Amino acid sequence: MTASILTVDDSPSLRMAIRIALSGAGYAVTEAGDGVEGLQRADAAQFDMVVTDLNMPNMDGLTMIRELRQRPAYCGTPIIFLTTESDDTIKAQARAAGATGWLVKPFVPDQLIRVARKVLGR
Repeated sequence: MTASILTVDDSPSLRMAIRIALSGAGYAVTEAGDGVEGLQRADAAQFDMVVTDLNMPNMDGLTMIRELRQRPAYCGTPIIFLTTESDDTIKAQARAAGATGWLVKPFVPDQLIRVARKVLGR
């Protein structure tokens, strides 16, 4: 069965780059433009992994992760932050919110695929 991944980022070009990388590796990818839309997508379907930006309009990635972790369906789902932020304080906040991992933009597609394979086990 194909793993499904939700990507949440306010940059259409970055969402496209993530989709190309992950779908090329055989994953089914669904996109959202901010945390609010990400939660709507997550409530409408179950995803095996979530990749989210931190800084987005309407709802940031930290808030979205906290909201997702309150949903029983997402308490153990891997959530990867993909962001320009590299500050240790923000990384600590992300871990506390429930982030599984962290990748800094600009990302290397092979690195994202390796992380996906590691956390999904496929």
